[in-house]
Amino acid sequence: MGAQLRVYKRRIQAVTATKKITKAMEMIAASRIVKAQRKVAASMPYATELTRAVTAVATGSNTNHPLTTEAESPARAAVLLLTSDRGLAGGYSSNAIKAAEKLRERLAAEGKEVDTYIVGRKGVAYYGFRERKVSESWTGFTDSPEYSDAKKIAEPLIASIQKDTAEGGVDELHIVFTEFVSMMTQNAVDGRMLPLSLDQVAEEDTKKDEILPLFDFEPSAEDVLDALLPRYVESRIYNALLQAAASEHAARRRAMKSATDNAGDLIKSLSRLANAARQAEITQEISEIVGGAGALADASAGSDK
Repeated sequence: MGAQLRVYKRRIQAVTATKKITKAMEMIAASRIVKAQRKVAASMPYATELTRAVTAVATGSNTNHPLTTEAESPARAAVLLLTSDRGLAGGYSSNAIKAAEKLRERLAAEGKEVDTYIVGRKGVAYYGFRERKVSESWTGFTDSPEYSDAKKIAEPLIASIQKDTAEGGVDELHIVFTEFVSMMTQNAVDGRMLPLSLDQVAEEDTKKDEILPLFDFEPSAEDVLDALLPRYVESRIYNALLQAAASEHAARRRAMKSATDNAGDLIKSLSRLANAARQAEITQEISEIVGGAGALADASAGSDK
């Protein structure tokens, strides 16, 4: 009985140590969510105005730019998938991967080949385990991305859409990331970044005639597109990275809170079992003492006779 009590005590100590770790991780994730939200809010004014400018050029000119013109028969698409570098975040990465798989199936059903680009070790590990081809991948910054990271990611994607498909280029550019809605809600979403279309890039419900008077194009609309569209892609990717980072921290906070609560429940359960084992041990010891005292009393009575 004493051995069983020692087992319960060791398990309680181990679970208590785990609870301290998960509680600390929960608090760290909660503090990082606030920072990530501030970054998202800070990036929105630039992204909104850049979107308006790019939309104005794309819709207010007759320029057939490769980044704004739909291919007659699109045959190839690039998909950028944003996952996390670290685990312990619940279903954060798996939900994004599932959304990317659905997008891939939809594009394949439309007769398009898919080139996959991945951010985050979880996505890289998923595709690597299944021996799937990945065009390019980036890791090491998912929990705290910088604009330089978005620029680094955008370069090969822009280069691929500027190439002809016969030379390994793509006709479309899609992105899959986790949208931060609130502390409790994060949704894995997909969207097409290029070719540009007004209904997909406008952040506000604006009409064409409301945008056009704001801009004059110098030296030409095509030159403006050459300059603005790479910045547009970078800003879209950067905003997605920031939202994904906030979503990752929120998912990790929720997962760690659940783990902490479960550890607390397990400690209570083990404590009850340990108390029951201790009570049984005490009862057995009392029974042995009473039995021994009775035996001595009987022995004394027998000797007196």
